[in-house]
Amino acid sequence: MSYHTAGYLLVFLPAVLCIYQLVPQRFRWFVLLAASYLFYWSLCGKLLVFLISTSLFTHYICVWMKWLRGQNADCPAEERTVRFLHPGGNRDRKTLIFGIVTLLSVLGYLKYYNFFTANWNMLAGNTGFLPLIPPKELLLPAGISFYTLQAIGYMIDVYRGKAGVYLHPGKTALFLGFFPQIMEGPICAYEQTAKMLWKGKPIRSSNLSEGSVRILWGLFKKLIIADRLSILVGTVFDHHDNYQGVMIALAAIAYTVQLYMDFSGCIDIAAGSGKLFGISLPENFRQPFFAVDAADFWRRWHMSLGNWFRMYVFYPVSVSEPVKKSSRFIKARFGKKASRIWVMAMSLFPVWLCNGIWHGPKWSYIFYGMYYFVIIFLTTSLDPLRDKTLKLLHIRKELRWYKGIRILKTWIIIFIGELFFRADGFRIGMQMFRSMFRGFSLQQLMDGRMMDLGLDLADYAAVSAGCLIVLLVDIMHERGIFGKDALGKLCLPVRWAVYYGLFFSVVIFGAYGVGYQSVDAIYAGF
Repeated sequence: MSYHTAGYLLVFLPAVLCIYQLVPQRFRWFVLLAASYLFYWSLCGKLLVFLISTSLFTHYICVWMKWLRGQNADCPAEERTVRFLHPGGNRDRKTLIFGIVTLLSVLGYLKYYNFFTANWNMLAGNTGFLPLIPPKELLLPAGISFYTLQAIGYMIDVYRGKAGVYLHPGKTALFLGFFPQIMEGPICAYEQTAKMLWKGKPIRSSNLSEGSVRILWGLFKKLIIADRLSILVGTVFDHHDNYQGVMIALAAIAYTVQLYMDFSGCIDIAAGSGKLFGISLPENFRQPFFAVDAADFWRRWHMSLGNWFRMYVFYPVSVSEPVKKSSRFIKARFGKKASRIWVMAMSLFPVWLCNGIWHGPKWSYIFYGMYYFVIIFLTTSLDPLRDKTLKLLHIRKELRWYKGIRILKTWIIIFIGELFFRADGFRIGMQMFRSMFRGFSLQQLMDGRMMDLGLDLADYAAVSAGCLIVLLVDIMHERGIFGKDALGKLCLPVRWAVYYGLFFSVVIFGAYGVGYQSVDAIYAGF
């Protein structure tokens, strides 16, 4: 059962809504928790034990830290964790480190053990004297990367005094396992969703309307665009030796569009599902293809992951004692500018290394992270020089033609990055990148080869029309023409025309049924 399947949309979600509304308000959070565990069990079966264990472990680590610090005296009664308080010196910090190390160890073992053994055995085979390590059959729970980061963020917020701790472990479990966000996020902070989850607000017609439209919009992106492009992308990437030139470039662009429509579409379905219950999940995308540089792109793409790395990796590293000491040393010998560049490099490097590793156990993912580290570091370092050059040439950054050039440059950076991200390994990514410059001719798009990529003319028409509609909506969002509540302010006939248009577009043009294989959500694999 996935977010875009009939089982979720027509059976599971309506049943949960009915039960949620029928039970007394004080028990509604428990309905959401039971539904979340049922949903996760349908995905992973017995691997549900990992989610439950993570939730309980996180809860009691937070209780322990609160008890050690004695910070519950001013909390509301329902947030007090223990009756007797005990100041604990720096033992709460050791408790936090223990909690983080434990969660990362479980994630690292399940997700990266075989990656480590494969590379170790390759090294051992080359040297001839290192022992071999046998790989293991390990099952990876769905969404473990998402809920592990959310659990770590929650523990850090409790340590910093930014989040409360409820006595009932089930409420922590609901915060970490709420079913609309468990597969692909967004990665939520405590203050963003926790209290909404536990309030048990009654279902309102406005929430049903807004949530349903958001779900339909997500289905529009995934079923009409992403799932069709999956066929084209798979054809080229799985048989990359048969293609070169513009066909490789086309596949890289198609995969970028597929990934955006799939991921943002599933996030729309998740956000819409939460809205049905009166729960607002944080936004994860903000028109990323209008970004003017790579840093701006990552402020708009997978925003919850970027915010997590910024809050829990970038800032702590930038103010850490080793970085401050080295910064003072460089400042004394090379000046203030060199010191700032050094601090930026030292803070950005772990962020992008972790970003690459987080996506999965492949060298191509690590390269993907380092690719953006180098580009963002160089762009940020050269910003003062660029600004001086523009001033000398009397060019304002706000000019449309200049902004258009910057956006086009950013697209090229994104497409190349996604080429390596999708390729089956770093070596294949390099082969495909080199092949893109061999025999490059736009004539290949006109000579019928595109009809051999698994899509027919009707598929291309549906994808093109769908992309155009998404682009127009994004333009309106970017320019502030179409806000969050704009649809509800439209006159009744126009509003219902949009509702029916979305519904029948998904029903008629969605890629499902006989002849189409269901495509799993891409980011659910991370």
